[in-house]
Amino acid sequence: MKRFAAVLMSLVMACVLFAGAATAESFTGIFEEWNPDAPALNALIEYVEDVTDEDSPDYIPPVDRIATFDMDGTLCGELYPTYLEYYLLARRIFADPTYEPDEEMLEFGRILRDHALDKSFPDHMDLLHAEHAAKAYAGMTLAEFAEFVTQQLARDVDGFEGMTYAGSFYLPMIEVVDYLEENDFKVYVCSGSDRFICRTFIEGMVDIPYEQIIGMDVALEATNQGDADGLDYAYTGADTLIRTDKLLIKNLKTNKVLQIAQEIGRQPVLSFGNSGGDTSMHNFTICDNRYKSAAFMLIADDEERDYGNTEKAQGLREKWEAAGYHVISMKDDFRTIYGDDVKKTGTFHWLEEFADREETGITADNPYMQSAIEEAYEGITHQHGGPFGAVVVKDGKIIGQGHNQVLADNDPTCHGEVSAIRDACANLETYDLTGCELYTTGEPCPMCLFACMWANIDRVYYGCTIEDNALIGFRDEAFDNLLNGREQLADYLVCVDRDACLELFGLYKEMSHTLY
Repeated sequence: MKRFAAVLMSLVMACVLFAGAATAESFTGIFEEWNPDAPALNALIEYVEDVTDEDSPDYIPPVDRIATFDMDGTLCGELYPTYLEYYLLARRIFADPTYEPDEEMLEFGRILRDHALDKSFPDHMDLLHAEHAAKAYAGMTLAEFAEFVTQQLARDVDGFEGMTYAGSFYLPMIEVVDYLEENDFKVYVCSGSDRFICRTFIEGMVDIPYEQIIGMDVALEATNQGDADGLDYAYTGADTLIRTDKLLIKNLKTNKVLQIAQEIGRQPVLSFGNSGGDTSMHNFTICDNRYKSAAFMLIADDEERDYGNTEKAQGLREKWEAAGYHVISMKDDFRTIYGDDVKKTGTFHWLEEFADREETGITADNPYMQSAIEEAYEGITHQHGGPFGAVVVKDGKIIGQGHNQVLADNDPTCHGEVSAIRDACANLETYDLTGCELYTTGEPCPMCLFACMWANIDRVYYGCTIEDNALIGFRDEAFDNLLNGREQLADYLVCVDRDACLELFGLYKEMSHTLY
């Protein structure tokens, strides 16, 4: 009897060691961003190994291996300090030079701005946002919208160092997507965010094609369609597709289930999410499924590497486990979140970035110079630098703007013209600004003048002269004398709205400021 027990114990130990070896093998080269003892990940590995084994009673044919993922808070961050799509709309309202929001849109932008940090949004904010986003982006072609999103994704993430919005993915979850695809799962994103934001954001980061991305939708129309119904209009080669202000669906809660049924046509066997907006998708996956299925919930419980809330997350853990979901702890299960070089700063610049522009009380005749004056006023009221603002214009639209930030950035080259040129080049994704004009409140210093020429800007319009700059303490004239004058550039440098810009300089003289 003792001998039998010893043999049995040996067999048990061998099975344990084999299982441990199998798990270790599963981690090698696949899940490098996870902690190897993560319970939810081990449950996922066991599940995948079971349902992909043709000899298993739980085997699932590849055609039915459907996995759905929420995006914000599941595949990427949503605490910087709020959802990516909220940030994009705030940028559209407050910082996009090509867009002029009406007062109602500005008021919604202020609600978005003022309640993001403490998450005190009004009821039904998700739907309110969707409706305003539809209006704010209406009229944009799909290419223009994708370009706008791409430009914003290139910006540094608020609240972190070493990361842009384009790179704000949870690296452990990207490994999960890759792992599932390697095991013949078809992965879909089913997000509450705009479908076209998701497509642009995800492209290049994970191998999920456009047709496997489901999200909030607005109606599209052909550029020359007008008021005609799609049944009464024939698309031509002169058309392109544009966004309208008609919201079709906000893809949350049960709407996710409806969209999955309509667009996928199969019941998922795996579902990944992070909030109450994903429970319907989870329940659709694990209830009355002919195949073995599972649902996973992330909880934002990491307060050191991200902006999670441990106490709130613990309550959610209990809730999700009671519902039959596996729980993924960002704190305990993720070896890293965004990458080892990304650091949480603990501070946000959200309110400053989206502050209302103060009224200057100055009126210029030229609308582009008016914008340059407002840009300069923004800078001097925040003591960023001198009274120098600039905008770059192409085909009648402002495509870049900036003001002097020498003091703010401790950068002696960060003049208004240079800031505007940098912004325009980033927005157009080019170093060549041929076909553009630049408007600036002060005649460019030699550095900025040559920067305009290097950028191939067609013409520069300035307000105050080099001599005016000297009268408020700037050294442009001394540098300019080294170049033996500007007479040969009379056709390139054109003075406009000098009186309005002199008013700006006068305001600057009355303020407390630092000369450099």
